[in-house]
Parts: sequence; structure tokens; C-alpha cells
Amino acid sequence: MLSVSHLTKKYKKSVANEDITFMVEPGEIAVLAGPNGAGKSTAIKCIAGLLRFDGEISICGYQNKDIEAKRLLGYIPEIPAPFELLTIWEHFEFIARAYRLENWEDKAVELLDRMELRNLRNKLGKELSKGMQQKVSICCALLINPKVVLFDEPFVGLDPHAIKELKEMIVELRNNGTAIVISTHMLDSVSEFWDKVLIMMYGKIQAERTRNSVEESGEDLEKLFFSITEGR
Repeated sequence: MLSVSHLTKKYKKSVANEDITFMVEPGEIAVLAGPNGAGKSTAIKCIAGLLRFDGEISICGYQNKDIEAKRLLGYIPEIPAPFELLTIWEHFEFIARAYRLENWEDKAVELLDRMELRNLRNKLGKELSKGMQQKVSICCALLINPKVVLFDEPFVGLDPHAIKELKEMIVELRNNGTAIVISTHMLDSVSEFWDKVLIMMYGKIQAERTRNSVEESGEDLEKLFFSITEGR
């Protein structure tokens, strides 16, 4: 489970996130939706422990910067940053050693196959296209079998096959009890599987809806999104 309570992030006089509070239960997909500059990526980086912040964030009961929390967290950043002089397979070995994984090789091969990277396993990070880098980033995050996963604009740069596979992976993670957060400015990219939507603007959560509430009320989520993000 992921719990975010009163998250606030300031850069001098600029407020990037203001008093953000939400929870993501095991087996739930929450979407942080909003235009570029709404504060989504900043919130994701705070949850991942990459930025200092005010407030409380816990992952499966551990404070997000604790080692125990980091062992349970998978993070796919908006901009992948592979090691230039490591091969794809060496990235997996690095993750396996860092997380002290055992018997990880079969899982790594499965991920390579699903992302169509098996024949490229000896390519160096500096030789990879942006799409390939994104695939490696996804594979490394999922290799550890995380209990909470953060996806920051995960579909950007991926080819159609990889998008299809990633969507299937996300649903499988949910079915296995993983708490999932997806940051995106494209609601249609997650329309078939989201459970909760948090619409962000100006660093705040302006609206929160569950799939059940939207289906019961008949509310048009797209209209709500544009009314908030475009001031309609």
C-alpha cells in the first residue's frame, strides 16, 4: 500500500506540490492526470525518495526513504537514464546484486522476451534508442517484483507492441496485489484499466474519482478533466 499525506514541495518561492493526500491500496491502479507542469512528476519523485519534501509518505508501512521501503518500490522515470557502458543484461545483474535477488535470471529472460529485447541483451546503454532505454527501465523496475510501482509517463517513446505488453503487465501487477501509480497527461492511454483518477493542476489534486463512482453517476471524466485543466 502507498500512503501520501499532506505532501508539499517548494522550490524557494515556487510551490510545486501543495498539501497532496491520497492512498493506493494493494491491487489498485491510481492515475495522476494533468497537463505538463501540473506537478505530477514532482510528486512521483518525492514518493520515490528523490526529492526532499514536507509531509508523510509510506510504502507498505515503511517511510519512503527507509531501505525496507526501497526494496518494495519499483520506479520508472519519465526520462530513462541507463548506464552508458553496461549492457542490457548487465543492468539486470546490477539490479539483482543491489536488491540481493536470488534466482532472478528466468524472470529477466521473460521480461526481455516481452519487451522484444532478447537479441539486444549485449547492447550497451549508450547504443540504445529512447524507446529501448524505456523498455530497459521498465524491465529493471519489475525485476524486483515490487509491491508498489510508480510509472511516470510510461508509454512515451514505446512502439505499439511494447505499449500493448506494458498494459498487460500493469493489469497483471494489479491482479497480483501491487499498488500502482501512473502519471500521465493522456487519459485515453489508461482508460481501460484505471481504478482511481486524481486530476492535478497547479500542484494540487483538484478532483478525485473512482471508476465505480464515475460509472454510477454517468459523469464524463474527459469533460471534468478539461474543465479543470483548461478552466472551462
